[in-house]
Amino acid sequence: MASIRAALEAREEAWLSPFAQRVTQTQGRRMPEEEDAVRTAYQRDRDRILHSKAFRRLKRKTQVFLAPEGDHYRTRLTHTLEVMQISRTVVRALHLNEDLVEAITLGHDLGHTPFGHAGERILDEVYSEGFRHFEQSLRVVDKLEHRGAFAGLNLTHEVRDGILHHSRGKAVLQGKVAQGPNTLEGQVMSICDAVAYVNHDIDDAVRAGVLDPASLPRDAVALLGDTSSKRIDRLVLGIIQASQEGRIGIEPDVLEALNELRDFLFREVYPCDVINDEMKRAGKLLRELYYDLLERPVDEILNADPEDSLERRTVDFVAGMTDNFAMHLYETRMLPAPWKG
Repeated sequence: MASIRAALEAREEAWLSPFAQRVTQTQGRRMPEEEDAVRTAYQRDRDRILHSKAFRRLKRKTQVFLAPEGDHYRTRLTHTLEVMQISRTVVRALHLNEDLVEAITLGHDLGHTPFGHAGERILDEVYSEGFRHFEQSLRVVDKLEHRGAFAGLNLTHEVRDGILHHSRGKAVLQGKVAQGPNTLEGQVMSICDAVAYVNHDIDDAVRAGVLDPASLPRDAVALLGDTSSKRIDRLVLGIIQASQEGRIGIEPDVLEALNELRDFLFREVYPCDVINDEMKRAGKLLRELYYDLLERPVDEILNADPEDSLERRTVDFVAGMTDNFAMHLYETRMLPAPWKG
């Protein structure tokens, strides 16, 4: 059976660009393991993330619209899947490692809080050491998830690096110099993260009735297209055509149009009353719940690693919640219950 993995590694060697990250050249895992008989190391990382509890919880974590009841709004899980597919399209065209970019993408948002970035801001305010979701994502795969009796998923260095540095794509889009992921696959995912959220957030905002598509920046729409699929196609092409000789880029006019759309969302959509009012309430809920859990810890906090402070364990517990769980727990702990006799 070992010949199956060897054949996959040989196929990589023949197919991949000289600039791609080969699984046979991985810097390895924090704890050495025997190789799998069938899967490569990056495929095993992908599967470990896919089967984790943290990954399943993404289905009930906010992307933009809080705990959406409609079936068609994005959640953190569907966002992750869309980023993965866009990233795979790009790396396939560039002859980079699809297994690696898939694993990085599936793990990149595992540390996101309930209520999206509103929850992240609250934990950053209340936790003395600060909170950043990309660092929490790495903490999830390194410590908080378990494989049997072992803490952490013991992922390869390249996947961990991509998860930790995935948020650097924003700096790239803003024209700032940023130390991003060390692999080209991680850099592709970082940019495709923005490609995905800009387009699906427009789609969701139109569906919610808070955005008239006719109000989108005309020049950006003229260049990229008037539908999500057209825009993604043009953006993907802009990345592929500008990425050469070991460098990931994006065509300047395409980058400018993407930034126009992104700036429009931050100016006109994310701060709108429909979204902002609910996020303020969600932030208040999470802040009060955090302090209450510090005073009256639940078993999950008390039984976590005693080497971590109570504050650190409480942050881990709160960050891992889904929107629905956080709202239910708040109701259970913070609201008076009717007397039943």
